[in-house]
Amino acid sequence: QVQLVESGGGLVQSGGSLRLSCAASGSIFSNNPMAWYRQSPGKQREFVASISSGSSTNYAVSVKGRFTISRDNAKNTVYLEMNSLKPEDAAVYYCHQHPQSWGQGTQVTVSS
Repeated sequence: QVQLVESGGGLVQSGGSLRLSCAASGSIFSNNPMAWYRQSPGKQREFVASISSGSSTNYAVSVKGRFTISRDNAKNTVYLEMNSLKPEDAAVYYCHQHPQSWGQGTQVTVSS
């Protein structure tokens, strides 16, 4: 059974930075694509970034150039480095492991 535990969320001022972490267990981490999604109140969950088992990355247009996804297979952990944060980035951020495992989410709040 796959378990994903996110951490690193919090309150930050607009223009600030945060780094989210997602620790995985219960699977062969290095074999699995990983991704970050986010959901803000009243909106559908949306894709933020993904990283393949070979460390190829993809980003949503809204975060490209500001966010960086990375993985450390030795630590079974995927990261999301978020810079130049905007109020519209505020959401609950979820870690996802292909095909259908989700973490519990971590709240990111951005004050203007």
